[in-house]
Amino acid sequence: MNLRLCLYNEPILRQKGEPIKTFDRDLRDLAQKMVLIMEEENGIGIAAQQVGLDKQFCVVDVRGAEESYLCELDGKPQLPDLLMPLFLANPEITKNSAQQNVFEEGCLSLPEIRGEIERPQEILVRYQDLEGQWRQLRADGILARCIQHEIDHLNGILFIDHLSPAELKKQEKKLKRLRRETRDFLKKAK
Repeated sequence: MNLRLCLYNEPILRQKGEPIKTFDRDLRDLAQKMVLIMEEENGIGIAAQQVGLDKQFCVVDVRGAEESYLCELDGKPQLPDLLMPLFLANPEITKNSAQQNVFEEGCLSLPEIRGEIERPQEILVRYQDLEGQWRQLRADGILARCIQHEIDHLNGILFIDHLSPAELKKQEKKLKRLRRETRDFLKKAK
């Protein structure tokens, strides 16, 4: 399976993923390929839609983040580095903290676009691991933010959808350029 990073305005980025039903070697191979693409692009997270697949599956790896964050797996504190990369199949956020924070986000599929996004500071997320076991992860800080960003992708939502109209207007020229570049790339690929 050849995978590539999908860019802004490709229809797959707006598709809601189908649930993962089979937990096998193919899923593990997909996970490793996604890690490679994420690392090549210097990212901290990547969703299946970003590699052209409409699946409820994403990868998160925030080991290089400069801020500390909470990480509890199934009610037990974890050393985050031991969990990374984190593979989440069929993830759903079951609880958000009332406390919000604003942080600048970017996206591998929207290079050069950045914006201040408000999200819950802490989340509880239920997901299946690569073996299909249901897990529960409590996270805050950059880990929570990254998971929320990737779950948005799994539902066809881009971080720019959270920008204020004024912030989106500031990005208009870059977005038009990206749309044009994506259109030209797709024409050449045919």
